Amino acid sequence: MGRRIRGLDADQRRAERREQLLDAALDLFAKQGYLATSIEQICSTAYVGTKSFYEIFDSREACYLGLLQRVSERLEARMVELATQATGSERQVAPELLAAFVHALLDDPRVVKVTFGQASGISQVIERQRRTNRRWTATFLESLWDRFDETTDDPARRAVAIGLVGGLFDLVADWLLDADLGDAGQVENLIDDLTSFYITVRRGLVTKS
Repeated sequence: MGRRIRGLDADQRRAERREQLLDAALDLFAKQGYLATSIEQICSTAYVGTKSFYEIFDSREACYLGLLQRVSERLEARMVELATQATGSERQVAPELLAAFVHALLDDPRVVKVTFGQASGISQVIERQRRTNRRWTATFLESLWDRFDETTDDPARRAVAIGLVGGLFDLVADWLLDADLGDAGQVENLIDDLTSFYITVRRGLVTKS
């Protein structure tokens, strides 16, 4: 049996260090940007040695990927929970979920800065994760539509879902360029724009069906 320190075994200590590094990376990437942040800075902020860093991540890119995956997993779990609890028509449910999505990103401004402000263009590995996130969201939307659509076998449905997600995400990224994240009015405008876009695309899909 391995030695325990502070009541934690080796795997638990490694998991704890990983979370410390990801927390530090979130803070630094949001403040300084990905390119301006070094592994040494992440380690110093996390109070974790560089040797321990490389036992967990093999590069700064791998650390960013781990951060992006952690953020995505938490957001996805939250959206599934809210969708499961939501009741009413699509006109009621969709705006509520879009508002919850925006607040999940903006309540901690570091999250939206790291995910929507920096993820694009870092590397092919990160781009694949971004596309994975979009595919998950498209599947989430299709599962939501299953509640309200009489016909679910439209061959264009998947393509519409992916296109809709791309448009929603691009609206967030575009808004972020000039946004004051502390301005509640601007946040509400973003939610209104996302909702209007969603309704417009969905109206076209339902009418086609």
